[in-house]
Amino acid sequence: MKNKFLRVVALLLLVSSLLQADPVSQTGRKDGYTIQITTNKSLVVGNNDFFVKLSRNGKVVKNAKVKLKFYMPEMPGMPYMEYKTKAKISADRYKSLINFSMGGTWQYLIKFKTDDGKVHKVRGSVNI
Repeated sequence: MKNKFLRVVALLLLVSSLLQADPVSQTGRKDGYTIQITTNKSLVVGNNDFFVKLSRNGKVVKNAKVKLKFYMPEMPGMPYMEYKTKAKISADRYKSLINFSMGGTWQYLIKFKTDDGKVHKVRGSVNI
């Protein structure tokens, strides 16, 4: 009985390690800016560190105000969910902590305000 239990646990650990998703790495362009969104680890339900790197003409933008909003639209039997935060500059990228309350597809909206006063918006999605 113990032997079967240990085999099942070992199999579950193996399967879960194979199902691990890759870290997020998405790049886009908006209004002449290159926006790179990354994570160091695969996404999980709970806290996740997100990094946003902004650049223009090959130069890193370090003086923008960056806000992130992750949301899951309302579905039958489930309310709208949302998590908002401001990112803080850390080295050459902006860092923020996002807390996902459940697995699934989360949409995001990243807003960044540059020195010229313009607000730029980037949309996308991630899967947990």
